Amino acid sequence: MRFAPTLSRAVTARGHEAALQQTMVMILAGGQGERLYPLTKDRAKPAVPFGGSYRVIDFALSNCINSGMRRILVLTQYKSFSLQRHIKAGWDVFNPVMGEYIDVIPPQQRNVKRWYQGTADAIFQNIYMLEQERPRHVIILSGDHIYKMDYAKMLDFHLRHEADLTVSCTTVPIQEAARMGVAGTDETGRIRRFVEKPKDPPPIPGRPDASYASMGVYIFSTNVLVRRVIEDVKQDTEHDFGKNIIPQMVRDGDRVFAYPFVDENKKAEVYWRDIGTLSSYYEANMDLVGISPLFNLYDSEWPIHRRPQPGPPAKTVFNEPDRRGVATNSLLSTGVIVSGASVESSIVGPRCFIHSWASVADSILFDDVEVGRHCNIRNAIIDKHVKIPPHTQIGYDIEADRQRFTVSDEGVVVIPKGMMLS
Repeated sequence: MRFAPTLSRAVTARGHEAALQQTMVMILAGGQGERLYPLTKDRAKPAVPFGGSYRVIDFALSNCINSGMRRILVLTQYKSFSLQRHIKAGWDVFNPVMGEYIDVIPPQQRNVKRWYQGTADAIFQNIYMLEQERPRHVIILSGDHIYKMDYAKMLDFHLRHEADLTVSCTTVPIQEAARMGVAGTDETGRIRRFVEKPKDPPPIPGRPDASYASMGVYIFSTNVLVRRVIEDVKQDTEHDFGKNIIPQMVRDGDRVFAYPFVDENKKAEVYWRDIGTLSSYYEANMDLVGISPLFNLYDSEWPIHRRPQPGPPAKTVFNEPDRRGVATNSLLSTGVIVSGASVESSIVGPRCFIHSWASVADSILFDDVEVGRHCNIRNAIIDKHVKIPPHTQIGYDIEADRQRFTVSDEGVVVIPKGMMLS
Protein backbone atom coordinates (compact mmCIF):
# COMPACT_ATOMS: atom_id res chain seq x y z
CA MET A 1 0.00 0.00 0.00
CA ARG A 2 1.41 3.40 -1.01
CA PHE A 3 0.50 6.83 0.28
CA ALA A 4 1.31 10.31 -0.95
CA PRO A 5 4.69 11.68 0.20
CA THR A 6 4.94 14.08 3.10
CA LEU A 7 5.06 17.84 2.62
CA SER A 8 8.33 19.73 2.21
CA ARG A 9 10.31 21.23 5.08
CA ALA A 10 8.91 24.71 4.52
CA VAL A 11 5.52 24.68 6.22
CA THR A 12 3.64 27.69 4.86
CA ALA A 13 0.20 28.79 6.06
CA ARG A 14 -1.29 27.07 3.04
CA GLY A 15 0.83 24.01 3.70
CA HIS A 16 -0.28 24.01 7.34
CA GLU A 17 -3.94 23.93 6.32
CA ALA A 18 -3.24 21.19 3.78
CA ALA A 19 -1.44 19.14 6.41
CA LEU A 20 -4.45 19.34 8.74
CA GLN A 21 -6.72 18.13 5.95
CA GLN A 22 -4.37 15.23 5.23
CA THR A 23 -4.20 14.05 8.82
CA MET A 24 -6.27 11.40 10.57
CA VAL A 25 -6.53 10.98 14.33
CA MET A 26 -6.85 7.51 15.87
CA ILE A 27 -7.76 7.48 19.56
CA LEU A 28 -7.01 4.28 21.47
CA ALA A 29 -10.02 3.85 23.74
CA GLY A 30 -10.24 0.11 24.26
CA GLY A 31 -8.39 -0.44 27.52
CA GLN A 32 -10.06 -2.42 30.29
CA GLY A 33 -8.95 -0.01 33.01
CA GLU A 34 -8.49 -2.73 35.61
CA ARG A 35 -6.70 -0.40 38.04
CA LEU A 36 -9.73 1.93 37.99
CA TYR A 37 -12.12 -0.82 39.07
CA PRO A 38 -14.96 -0.58 40.16
CA LEU A 39 -15.38 2.63 38.13
CA THR A 40 -14.70 0.53 35.02
CA LYS A 41 -17.00 -2.32 36.00
CA ASP A 42 -19.60 -1.26 33.41
CA ARG A 43 -17.70 1.19 31.21
CA ALA A 44 -14.42 1.67 29.35
CA LYS A 45 -11.83 3.88 31.03
CA PRO A 46 -12.27 6.79 28.56
CA ALA A 47 -16.01 6.81 29.41
CA VAL A 48 -15.48 7.33 33.15
CA PRO A 49 -17.06 10.62 34.31
CA PHE A 50 -14.62 13.38 35.18
CA GLY A 51 -15.04 16.86 36.62
CA GLY A 52 -18.77 16.49 37.14
CA SER A 53 -20.08 17.01 33.60
CA TYR A 54 -17.35 15.51 31.44
CA ARG A 55 -16.07 12.09 30.40
CA VAL A 56 -12.35 11.38 30.30
CA ILE A 57 -12.29 11.13 26.50
CA ASP A 58 -13.70 14.66 26.19
CA PHE A 59 -10.23 16.10 26.81
CA ALA A 60 -8.51 14.32 23.91
CA LEU A 61 -11.47 15.08 21.65
CA SER A 62 -11.49 18.75 22.68
CA ASN A 63 -7.79 18.95 21.87
CA CYS A 64 -8.57 17.59 18.42
CA ILE A 65 -11.31 20.13 17.74
CA ASN A 66 -9.27 23.03 19.10
CA SER A 67 -6.32 21.90 16.96
CA GLY A 68 -8.36 21.78 13.77
CA MET A 69 -8.34 17.98 13.57
CA ARG A 70 -11.74 16.81 12.36
CA ARG A 71 -11.14 13.32 10.94
CA ILE A 72 -11.23 11.09 13.99
CA LEU A 73 -11.52 7.36 14.63
CA VAL A 74 -12.13 6.14 18.17
CA LEU A 75 -10.96 2.54 18.51
CA THR A 76 -12.96 0.74 21.18
CA GLN A 77 -12.98 -2.77 22.58
CA TYR A 78 -14.18 -3.56 26.12
CA LYS A 79 -17.50 -2.32 27.53
CA SER A 80 -17.84 0.24 24.80
CA PHE A 81 -21.60 0.91 24.90
CA SER A 82 -21.43 3.84 27.32
CA LEU A 83 -18.56 5.43 25.39
CA GLN A 84 -20.27 4.96 22.05
CA ARG A 85 -23.51 6.48 23.34
CA HIS A 86 -21.64 9.44 24.83
CA ILE A 87 -19.85 10.22 21.57
CA LYS A 88 -23.02 9.90 19.52
CA ALA A 89 -24.97 12.21 21.83
CA GLY A 90 -22.26 14.73 22.64
CA TRP A 91 -19.95 14.94 19.64
CA ASP A 92 -22.25 15.34 16.65
CA VAL A 93 -20.42 18.51 15.58
CA PHE A 94 -18.85 17.33 12.34
CA ASN A 95 -19.80 18.19 8.76
CA PRO A 96 -19.59 15.16 6.43
CA VAL A 97 -19.85 17.44 3.39
CA MET A 98 -16.47 18.89 4.37
CA GLY A 99 -14.96 15.45 4.89
CA GLU A 100 -15.26 15.66 8.67
CA TYR A 101 -16.23 12.73 10.87
CA ILE A 102 -15.89 10.99 14.19
CA ASP A 103 -16.45 7.24 13.95
CA VAL A 104 -16.42 4.69 16.74
CA ILE A 105 -14.73 1.52 15.50
CA PRO A 106 -14.94 -1.73 17.51
CA PRO A 107 -12.57 -4.59 16.59
CA GLN A 108 -13.36 -5.60 12.99
CA GLN A 109 -11.21 -8.75 12.95
CA ARG A 110 -10.59 -8.22 9.24
CA ASN A 111 -6.95 -9.32 9.27
CA VAL A 112 -6.96 -11.68 12.25
CA LYS A 113 -9.66 -13.29 14.37
CA ARG A 114 -8.78 -11.90 17.80
CA TRP A 115 -9.15 -8.96 20.15
CA TYR A 116 -6.54 -6.21 20.08
CA GLN A 117 -3.32 -7.53 21.60
CA GLY A 118 -1.66 -4.14 22.13
CA THR A 119 -1.61 -0.55 20.95
CA ALA A 120 0.24 -1.34 17.73
CA ASP A 121 -2.01 -4.33 17.04
CA ALA A 122 -5.05 -2.05 17.33
CA ILE A 123 -3.66 0.05 14.48
CA PHE A 124 -2.70 -3.05 12.47
CA GLN A 125 -6.25 -4.36 12.69
CA ASN A 126 -7.52 -1.04 11.31
CA ILE A 127 -5.21 -0.69 8.33
CA TYR A 128 -8.35 -1.01 6.20
CA MET A 129 -9.46 2.40 7.47
CA LEU A 130 -6.14 3.92 6.41
CA GLU A 131 -6.51 2.33 2.99
CA GLN A 132 -9.93 3.91 2.62
CA GLU A 133 -9.02 7.41 3.84
CA ARG A 134 -5.39 7.53 2.67
CA PRO A 135 -4.09 10.22 5.08
CA ARG A 136 -0.52 11.41 4.81
CA HIS A 137 -0.12 11.62 8.58
CA VAL A 138 -1.69 9.75 11.49
CA ILE A 139 -1.92 11.10 15.02
CA ILE A 140 -2.30 8.35 17.63
CA LEU A 141 -3.66 9.33 21.05
CA SER A 142 -4.63 7.66 24.29
CA GLY A 143 -8.20 8.34 25.34
CA ASP A 144 -7.48 8.41 29.08
CA HIS A 145 -5.19 11.41 29.69
CA ILE A 146 -6.06 14.88 30.99
CA TYR A 147 -4.19 17.74 29.32
CA LYS A 148 -4.48 20.58 26.79
CA MET A 149 -2.39 20.35 23.65
CA ASP A 150 -2.39 21.84 20.16
CA TYR A 151 -1.68 18.88 17.91
CA ALA A 152 -1.29 21.24 14.93
CA LYS A 153 1.88 22.67 16.49
CA MET A 154 3.23 19.15 16.89
CA LEU A 155 2.34 18.37 13.27
CA ASP A 156 4.29 21.44 12.12
CA PHE A 157 7.27 20.17 14.13
CA HIS A 158 6.90 16.73 12.52
CA LEU A 159 6.95 18.26 9.03
CA ARG A 160 9.83 20.65 9.69
CA HIS A 161 12.00 17.77 10.91
CA GLU A 162 10.90 15.48 8.08
CA ALA A 163 10.25 12.87 10.74
CA ASP A 164 9.03 9.34 10.30
CA LEU A 165 7.67 9.50 13.84
CA THR A 166 7.32 12.29 16.38
CA VAL A 167 6.74 11.48 20.05
CA SER A 168 5.32 14.16 22.33
CA CYS A 169 7.34 14.31 25.55
CA THR A 170 6.94 16.15 28.81
CA THR A 171 9.86 17.06 31.04
CA VAL A 172 9.95 15.19 34.37
CA PRO A 173 12.49 15.00 37.21
CA ILE A 174 14.90 12.21 36.39
CA GLN A 175 14.05 10.37 39.63
CA GLU A 176 10.41 10.07 38.46
CA ALA A 177 11.25 8.88 34.96
CA ALA A 178 11.88 5.27 36.01
CA ARG A 179 8.13 4.55 35.92
CA MET A 180 7.59 5.93 32.40
CA GLY A 181 8.59 5.50 28.80
CA VAL A 182 11.66 7.71 28.36
CA ALA A 183 13.22 9.20 25.24
CA GLY A 184 16.95 9.80 25.16
CA THR A 185 17.71 12.49 22.55
CA ASP A 186 20.67 14.25 21.02
CA GLU A 187 20.97 18.05 20.87
CA THR A 188 18.72 18.22 17.78
CA GLY A 189 15.85 16.42 19.51
CA ARG A 190 16.31 13.21 17.55
CA ILE A 191 15.60 10.16 19.71
CA ARG A 192 18.64 7.91 19.98
CA ARG A 193 17.30 5.67 22.73
CA PHE A 194 13.77 4.82 23.89
CA VAL A 195 13.19 2.68 26.97
CA GLU A 196 10.19 1.75 29.10
CA LYS A 197 10.62 2.18 32.87
CA PRO A 198 14.43 2.39 32.79
CA LYS A 199 16.48 1.89 35.92
CA ASP A 200 18.90 4.54 34.63
CA PRO A 201 16.79 7.09 32.68
CA PRO A 202 18.64 9.04 29.99
CA PRO A 203 18.75 12.78 30.79
CA ILE A 204 17.82 15.66 28.50
CA PRO A 205 20.96 17.12 26.88
CA GLY A 206 22.13 19.95 29.11
CA ARG A 207 19.62 18.95 31.83
CA PRO A 208 21.18 16.18 33.95
CA ASP A 209 18.31 16.44 36.47
CA ALA A 210 15.46 15.85 33.98
CA SER A 211 14.24 13.36 31.37
CA TYR A 212 11.80 13.36 28.47
CA ALA A 213 8.79 11.16 29.33
CA SER A 214 6.55 9.96 26.53
CA MET A 215 2.94 11.20 26.73
CA GLY A 216 1.56 8.47 24.47
CA VAL A 217 0.94 11.03 21.69
CA TYR A 218 2.47 10.04 18.35
CA ILE A 219 2.51 11.44 14.83
CA PHE A 220 3.49 8.96 12.13
CA SER A 221 4.01 9.40 8.45
CA THR A 222 1.44 6.88 7.25
CA ASN A 223 3.71 4.81 5.01
CA VAL A 224 6.05 4.24 7.94
CA LEU A 225 3.24 3.42 10.37
CA VAL A 226 1.69 0.82 8.09
CA ARG A 227 5.01 -0.86 7.36
CA ARG A 228 6.01 -0.95 11.01
CA VAL A 229 2.80 -2.44 12.40
CA ILE A 230 2.78 -5.08 9.67
CA GLU A 231 6.36 -6.03 10.52
CA ASP A 232 5.58 -6.11 14.23
CA VAL A 233 2.52 -8.34 13.98
CA LYS A 234 4.67 -11.04 12.40
CA GLN A 235 6.94 -11.16 15.44
CA ASP A 236 6.50 -12.46 18.98
CA THR A 237 6.24 -9.11 20.77
CA GLU A 238 3.74 -7.30 22.99
CA HIS A 239 2.68 -5.30 19.92
CA ASP A 240 3.07 -2.07 21.85
CA PHE A 241 4.33 1.27 20.53
CA GLY A 242 6.41 2.13 23.59
CA LYS A 243 7.84 -1.32 24.18
CA ASN A 244 8.34 -2.52 20.62
CA ILE A 245 7.63 -0.20 17.69
CA ILE A 246 9.49 2.94 18.81
CA PRO A 247 12.64 1.17 20.13
CA GLN A 248 12.87 -0.83 16.89
CA MET A 249 12.52 2.30 14.76
CA VAL A 250 15.29 3.99 16.75
CA ARG A 251 17.58 0.97 16.37
CA ASP A 252 16.91 0.88 12.63
CA GLY A 253 17.86 4.52 12.19
CA ASP A 254 14.42 5.92 11.35
CA ARG A 255 13.93 9.65 11.85
CA VAL A 256 12.27 9.65 15.28
CA PHE A 257 12.05 12.96 17.15
CA ALA A 258 10.89 14.11 20.58
CA TYR A 259 8.46 17.02 20.54
CA PRO A 260 8.70 19.10 23.75
CA PHE A 261 5.14 19.39 25.06
CA VAL A 262 3.64 22.88 24.74
CA ASP A 263 0.94 23.19 27.42
CA GLU A 264 -2.18 25.14 26.40
CA ASN A 265 -3.36 25.16 30.03
CA LYS A 266 -1.28 28.31 30.57
CA LYS A 267 -0.38 27.73 34.19
CA ALA A 268 2.99 27.95 35.91
CA GLU A 269 3.05 24.14 36.23
CA VAL A 270 2.89 22.06 33.06
CA TYR A 271 -0.21 19.88 33.31
CA TRP A 272 -0.50 16.33 31.95
CA ARG A 273 -2.08 13.51 33.93
CA ASP A 274 -2.38 9.82 33.20
CA ILE A 275 -5.37 8.72 35.27
CA GLY A 276 -4.77 5.00 35.16
CA THR A 277 -5.31 4.36 38.89
CA LEU A 278 -7.96 5.28 41.43
CA SER A 279 -5.48 7.51 43.22
CA SER A 280 -4.38 9.40 40.10
CA TYR A 281 -8.01 9.74 39.00
CA TYR A 282 -9.02 11.15 42.39
CA GLU A 283 -6.08 13.56 42.49
CA ALA A 284 -6.75 14.86 38.97
CA ASN A 285 -10.35 15.62 39.91
CA MET A 286 -9.19 17.40 43.06
CA ASP A 287 -6.95 19.54 40.85
CA LEU A 288 -10.15 21.22 39.64
CA VAL A 289 -11.52 22.52 42.92
CA GLY A 290 -8.81 24.79 44.30
CA ILE A 291 -9.14 28.57 44.52
CA SER A 292 -6.81 28.72 41.51
CA PRO A 293 -7.27 25.26 39.97
CA LEU A 294 -4.21 23.53 38.51
CA PHE A 295 -6.31 22.63 35.48
CA ASN A 296 -8.46 25.40 34.03
CA LEU A 297 -11.90 24.43 32.74
CA TYR A 298 -12.92 28.06 32.28
CA ASP A 299 -10.56 29.08 29.46
CA SER A 300 -12.67 30.27 26.52
CA GLU A 301 -9.60 30.21 24.27
CA TRP A 302 -9.20 26.45 24.76
CA PRO A 303 -12.67 25.16 25.66
CA ILE A 304 -13.28 21.63 26.86
CA HIS A 305 -16.38 20.44 25.05
CA ARG A 306 -18.81 17.96 26.53
CA ARG A 307 -22.18 16.35 26.08
CA PRO A 308 -24.95 18.89 26.79
CA GLN A 309 -26.67 18.37 30.13
CA PRO A 310 -30.36 19.29 30.01
CA GLY A 311 -31.96 20.40 33.26
CA PRO A 312 -32.20 23.29 35.69
CA PRO A 313 -29.28 25.14 37.30
CA ALA A 314 -27.66 23.93 40.49
CA LYS A 315 -29.36 25.17 43.66
CA THR A 316 -28.45 25.67 47.30
CA VAL A 317 -31.26 25.80 49.87
CA PHE A 318 -31.19 27.82 53.10
CA ASN A 319 -34.24 27.36 55.33
CA GLU A 320 -33.29 27.90 58.95
CA PRO A 321 -30.18 29.04 60.84
CA ASP A 322 -29.03 25.43 61.22
CA ARG A 323 -30.01 24.33 57.70
CA ARG A 324 -27.62 26.15 55.40
CA GLY A 325 -26.99 24.93 51.88
CA VAL A 326 -23.34 25.84 51.43
CA ALA A 327 -20.81 24.82 48.78
CA THR A 328 -17.19 26.01 48.93
CA ASN A 329 -14.35 25.27 46.51
CA SER A 330 -16.59 22.82 44.70
CA LEU A 331 -18.02 22.11 41.24
CA LEU A 332 -21.81 21.68 41.12
CA SER A 333 -23.25 20.26 37.92
CA THR A 334 -26.63 20.78 36.28
CA GLY A 335 -29.62 19.98 38.47
CA VAL A 336 -27.71 19.60 41.75
CA ILE A 337 -29.60 20.48 44.94
CA VAL A 338 -27.69 21.18 48.15
CA SER A 339 -30.57 21.41 50.63
CA GLY A 340 -29.38 22.66 53.98
CA ALA A 341 -26.14 20.67 53.62
CA SER A 342 -22.43 21.39 53.41
CA VAL A 343 -20.26 20.63 50.38
CA GLU A 344 -16.55 21.38 50.55
CA SER A 345 -13.75 20.75 48.03
CA SER A 346 -15.89 18.29 46.10
CA ILE A 347 -17.22 17.60 42.62
CA VAL A 348 -20.94 16.89 42.41
CA GLY A 349 -22.34 15.37 39.23
CA PRO A 350 -25.66 16.10 37.50
CA ARG A 351 -28.92 15.77 39.44
CA CYS A 352 -27.38 14.86 42.78
CA PHE A 353 -29.45 15.68 45.87
CA ILE A 354 -27.70 16.32 49.18
CA HIS A 355 -30.19 16.48 52.03
CA SER A 356 -30.23 18.65 55.13
CA TRP A 357 -27.51 18.40 57.79
CA ALA A 358 -25.37 16.21 55.52
CA SER A 359 -21.69 16.92 54.95
CA VAL A 360 -19.69 16.06 51.81
CA ALA A 361 -15.97 16.90 51.73
CA ASP A 362 -13.06 16.06 49.42
CA SER A 363 -15.28 13.75 47.40
CA ILE A 364 -16.47 13.02 43.87
CA LEU A 365 -20.13 12.23 43.26
CA PHE A 366 -21.24 10.94 39.86
CA ASP A 367 -24.71 11.45 38.38
CA ASP A 368 -27.93 10.96 40.37
CA VAL A 369 -26.42 10.31 43.78
CA GLU A 370 -28.67 10.98 46.77
CA VAL A 371 -27.06 11.70 50.13
CA GLY A 372 -29.46 11.30 53.06
CA ARG A 373 -29.88 13.58 56.08
CA HIS A 374 -27.09 13.70 58.65
CA CYS A 375 -24.68 11.74 56.42
CA ASN A 376 -20.98 12.48 56.67
CA ILE A 377 -18.97 11.72 53.52
CA ARG A 378 -15.30 12.44 52.93
CA ASN A 379 -12.47 11.16 50.71
CA ALA A 380 -14.91 9.19 48.58
CA ILE A 381 -15.78 8.48 44.96
CA ILE A 382 -19.46 7.57 44.60
CA ASP A 383 -20.58 6.22 41.24
CA LYS A 384 -23.96 6.80 39.58
CA HIS A 385 -27.38 6.01 41.05
CA VAL A 386 -26.25 5.39 44.61
CA LYS A 387 -28.66 6.27 47.40
CA ILE A 388 -26.95 6.75 50.76
CA PRO A 389 -29.27 6.26 53.74
CA PRO A 390 -29.52 8.90 56.48
CA HIS A 391 -26.82 8.96 59.20
CA THR A 392 -24.32 7.00 57.06
CA GLN A 393 -20.64 7.75 57.57
CA ILE A 394 -18.11 7.08 54.80
CA GLY A 395 -14.43 7.88 54.96
CA TYR A 396 -14.20 8.16 58.75
CA ASP A 397 -13.52 4.53 59.65
CA ILE A 398 -11.37 3.08 56.85
CA GLU A 399 -11.29 -0.44 58.26
CA ALA A 400 -15.07 -0.52 58.45
CA ASP A 401 -15.24 0.89 54.92
CA ARG A 402 -12.94 -1.87 53.64
CA GLN A 403 -15.48 -4.44 54.77
CA ARG A 404 -18.09 -2.97 52.39
CA PHE A 405 -16.31 -1.01 49.65
CA THR A 406 -13.16 -0.70 47.58
CA VAL A 407 -10.58 1.52 49.31
CA SER A 408 -7.47 2.77 47.52
CA ASP A 409 -4.01 2.59 49.07
CA GLU A 410 -4.35 6.29 49.87
CA GLY A 411 -7.64 5.77 51.71
CA VAL A 412 -10.12 6.92 49.08
CA VAL A 413 -13.39 4.99 49.43
CA VAL A 414 -15.05 3.95 46.15
CA ILE A 415 -18.73 2.97 45.98
CA PRO A 416 -19.70 1.26 42.69
CA LYS A 417 -22.54 2.19 40.38
CA GLY A 418 -26.03 1.46 41.65
CA MET A 419 -24.89 -0.15 44.91
CA MET A 420 -27.71 -0.52 47.44
CA LEU A 421 -26.59 0.69 50.86
CA SER A 422 -28.43 -0.17 54.04
